[in-house]
Amino acid sequence: MRYRFEQFMTNARMRMAHFMAGRNGNDQLNLFLLIVDVVLLLLASIFSRSLGGILYPLVLILLGYSYFRMLSKNLYKRRTENEKYLHLRAAASSKIRVLKERWVQRRDYKFFTCPSCKAVMRVPRGRGKIRIVCRKCGNSFAGKS
Repeated sequence: MRYRFEQFMTNARMRMAHFMAGRNGNDQLNLFLLIVDVVLLLLASIFSRSLGGILYPLVLILLGYSYFRMLSKNLYKRRTENEKYLHLRAAASSKIRVLKERWVQRRDYKFFTCPSCKAVMRVPRGRGKIRIVCRKCGNSFAGKS
């Protein structure tokens, strides 16, 4: 009995691997879409009276799109979409990291933005009114630290 089950599972795995050959499969964008889908499904179930009519169709559309991406044979387009997502995620995470570093250093330093090139500079607190020179463009401006 056990041997038959193991043989069945091996055959099922081989059939699934054969079916998925040449298809995109699961990637980071699909995982993100599925997580958003689960969160929207939870929100739709919590707020079923007010937002349920809007969120349930959105949940189905996102789920359908993630399955479409998973089973797609157009690997070039799916990889391009995934690369764009990874680029956006990296940009967002770097901005969050910079904001977190600023928050940690807020007691010791004050941050100024250059009015001409928008570069951010860090100045020690407690120096009074000082003249700040931008290292990027050379513009100088006054600020109170």
